[in-house]
Amino acid sequence: MHLIFETGERTDVGLLRKVNEDAALAMPDSGLWVVADGMGGHSAGDVSSRMIVDALASTGLPASAEDLVGRVMDRLSQANTGIREHAATNQLGTIGATVVAFLVQDDGARALWSGDSRLYRLRDGHLDQVTRDHTEVNELLDSGALTPEEAERYPRRNVITRAIGVTELPHVELLEIDVQPGDVWLLCSDGLTEHLQDYEIRHHLAALPPQEACNAMVADVLDRGARDNVTVIAIAASAPEVIAEDADEVPLEGIIPDV
Repeated sequence: MHLIFETGERTDVGLLRKVNEDAALAMPDSGLWVVADGMGGHSAGDVSSRMIVDALASTGLPASAEDLVGRVMDRLSQANTGIREHAATNQLGTIGATVVAFLVQDDGARALWSGDSRLYRLRDGHLDQVTRDHTEVNELLDSGALTPEEAERYPRRNVITRAIGVTELPHVELLEIDVQPGDVWLLCSDGLTEHLQDYEIRHHLAALPPQEACNAMVADVLDRGARDNVTVIAIAASAPEVIAEDADEVPLEGIIPDV
C-alpha cells in the first residue's frame, strides 16, 4: 500500500553537554529516516554521527525495500571505515556512534539499528518499542545472569555492546516490520528515554502532529535537566485521499459539507 508520511524532527544539545553528538536525517522521498548518537565518553562522537548521516544522505531513490537495505548497508560500511580511519589518523582510540534507521518502500519496511538508539511504534493507542537495545544489561538479562529487578539497579546498564565504527565491519540488527495507515513512528537517541517514560512518549505522539510532538518531548527533557543530547524524529503514516474524477461516483457519506 502506498502511504504518505508526515515528518517532524528536533535535536538539542541539552543543558550539560557543550557539543551535540547526535545527528539526524529525514529523507521521506527515499523512505529513510535516521538518528545517530555519538558514543558518550569517547572523543569525536559528533564526527562519528555526522559521518553516518552524511554517508546515508547519498542513498538516492531505491527501487524496492531490498534495494534500500542494500544501499543503507553500503553507506554504513563506508561510514564505518571512515570513522575508523579518522580515529587512527588522529590517534583518538575507539570512537563511534549508535544508529537507528526506519526504512520504508511500497513492498516492505525494515528497522535497522546498532546500539541503544530506538524505534517506537504507536498503533491503535498502544506504544511498542520495536528495537531492542544492544547493551550489556540486556545481554545479561537474556543469559539469565540478571533478573529484571537486578537490571534496574545494574551500575553498567548504559554500556552499549554495538556501535558503528567500533568493529572492522558494521554490526547491525535488521527487522522486517509492517506499516499501516494511522501508525506513528518515533526514532530517538537515549537522551529522550533518560528523562521520559513510555506513557509520556505515547501521550505526545497520540495528541500532537509530528513536529509539535517532537517540540513537546524535547521541551519536557529540557525541563527535567537534559543531561544528554536529545534527538527525535516522529513520522505519521496515512493513506492518500482518493479523489474521484466524476463527482457522481463519490458516495454521499464521503462528502464533507462546507461550513
